Amino acid sequence: MSLVELIAQADERGLAVSGLACLDRCLPLLGGDDELLRPLWASLTEAAGAGDWGIGLEQARAGLEDRAPDDEAALLARRMLAAAPAEPAADPVRVWADACSVASLQIHRLLDPAEDEASADGALDSVRAGRTPAEGRAPGVPPLVAAELRRQITVLELLAGHGPAGLRRALEVSTEGRRVLRAVVSRRTRNQG
Repeated sequence: MSLVELIAQADERGLAVSGLACLDRCLPLLGGDDELLRPLWASLTEAAGAGDWGIGLEQARAGLEDRAPDDEAALLARRMLAAAPAEPAADPVRVWADACSVASLQIHRLLDPAEDEASADGALDSVRAGRTPAEGRAPGVPPLVAAELRRQITVLELLAGHGPAGLRRALEVSTEGRRVLRAVVSRRTRNQG
């Protein structure tokens, strides 16, 4: 199933986890602590109260308010956090999850740019919609983007297949992606400095 189809079929929790996981993987661009989004993850468990998401969101935003984005990738990550809905209700969280998916893939493309950006963008749209194989390397899609696409699909499949029980594994997938992006950002900083 394509990423677009998985997002279309996901329930509220799956959508909230999908958007949060994309944001979590891009956290190194914002200079945030790895634990910054932990309250939001906790708010998506079955035991969490309805207001826990909003409180966690306020804490995350407050934890990053003094840090200004220094490039396009960081700006996209900042917008993901800014656009998060105050409550993970169906319609707003669906729009947010889809926007986070696109932004995260774009961030990964910016950090691992293809030789021909126009062709990479077209290939990315095709892969996301399931018109090209996501398992292997689709033509024109950089490896960093292909790995992020696989992570997004995995997170949605985990929630669709296991419900709340898939949350822990989704967090593990996200943590792995954050480590990869942190290494990419670190290498990029060293190369620029």
